[in-house]
Order: sequence, then C-alpha cells, then structure tokens
Amino acid sequence: MTKVKIKIRKGDTVKVIAGNDKGKTGLVQEVITATNRVLVEGVNIVTKHVKPSAANPNGGIEKVEAPIHISNVAFVDPAKGETSRVGRKVVDGKIVRYAKKSGEEIK
Repeated sequence: MTKVKIKIRKGDTVKVIAGNDKGKTGLVQEVITATNRVLVEGVNIVTKHVKPSAANPNGGIEKVEAPIHISNVAFVDPAKGETSRVGRKVVDGKIVRYAKKSGEEIK
C-alpha cells in the first residue's frame, strides 16, 4: 500500500461523494492512517452482533459506524458550505491548511 498525504483531520466536516451514503455530511471522529480510512459521524452504519459481557449482560445487535475510505469523502469548506480541496501554505513561518475554493484558512 502506498503512503498518501492525508489532508483531512479529526474534527473536519466532510461530505460523502461515493457509496451507499453518498450526499451525507458528518464530522470526522477518527482518521486511521494505516488503512487510509476515516470514521464519520452518522455515516456507514453497520449492524454488529455483540456477545454478552459484564457491561452488556444481554448482548444483542447494535448499530455502529464503520470506517469509510478517505477517497470517498470530500472536505466541506466552512466559509462557503460546499466541498473544496485542501491546500497547505506557510503563513508567519507556520504551515496552515486552507480551502482552495474560497482561499480561507481552516481553523
């Protein structure tokens, strides 16, 4: 697997651009760099069978979010509210991320 520069971070708002949840937006909860996947709030809900445990004595079936590949999500520009690519530039000696469509700094 090739190493890719991941431009999406935890806390970013992203829009799903491919797959069963296409069109949904959500907040990134976790970025998994080893597999190039992100965990997005409310997206890619799967059914998981849980064995009984001390915390959950009955076990049962739970709905949980599963990671989605990073190529299937696009960053949502906070200024315009539409998808944009992410760039990096040096401002005052620090590298900052910015939305390419609006030119606005991210955070």
